[in-house]
Amino acid sequence: MRNLKMTITYDGFKYKGWQKQKDTDLTIQGKIEAVLSKMTGEAIQLVGCGRTDSGVHAENYIANFHTKCAFSINTMLDYLYEYLPEDIVVKTIENVAERFHARYNVKSKTYVYKINNNKSRDVFNRKYTYHLAEKLNLIEMRNASEVLIGSHDFQSFTNSRNSDKSMVRTINFINIIEKDGLLTIEVNGDGFLLNMVRIIVGTLIEVGKGNLRPSDVEKILNEKKRWEAGPLAQAKGLFLRDVQY
Repeated sequence: MRNLKMTITYDGFKYKGWQKQKDTDLTIQGKIEAVLSKMTGEAIQLVGCGRTDSGVHAENYIANFHTKCAFSINTMLDYLYEYLPEDIVVKTIENVAERFHARYNVKSKTYVYKINNNKSRDVFNRKYTYHLAEKLNLIEMRNASEVLIGSHDFQSFTNSRNSDKSMVRTINFINIIEKDGLLTIEVNGDGFLLNMVRIIVGTLIEVGKGNLRPSDVEKILNEKKRWEAGPLAQAKGLFLRDVQY
């Protein structure tokens, strides 16, 4: 039995997220599992590094699966490239140790959120960036982001209603980079709650607009009430960039 690790890139625009669902075949996991199962003649079950929301993209998503299939790596890659939809590409496959688990072994993930902060929308990138013509105060946004660094209870920054699980997560860094009016917000942490990155971005946007102050973000964090934080940023601007093991 082989344990194979995959690096996947996908355009999530038309999909209902990573995780396979019973009521739709428009999921990334479902599409890849179907092709793998046909290729190997086995009922393949993928283990993903985590969930991504409906409409969210990935540059380097990690998954693994077990198989008895003896095909070479190149044969598998060629098969997947031919039969997967054009908006899903398996970039690499590698043999890994039996104990490797794409989700449980994660040390940190990096998400990026892209905002077009120019006056006009970008015709060609409109599906992959959130357009906001109102100029944002990047200094205040960076000051507010520093409040979120470290280990905190992020209950204010999730739409999860599962009160039985810990809401404590560690944010290692948040970088806000601007070039020619395109903002890239990088968020790295040891794990993320449901909608957490998009709510963090939505809150930072409110700071950038002047509707919140950096000191308000600290209060929001301590209050542990979702309605105190900013709105959920649009899914189309979010990408899973890297997963660290």
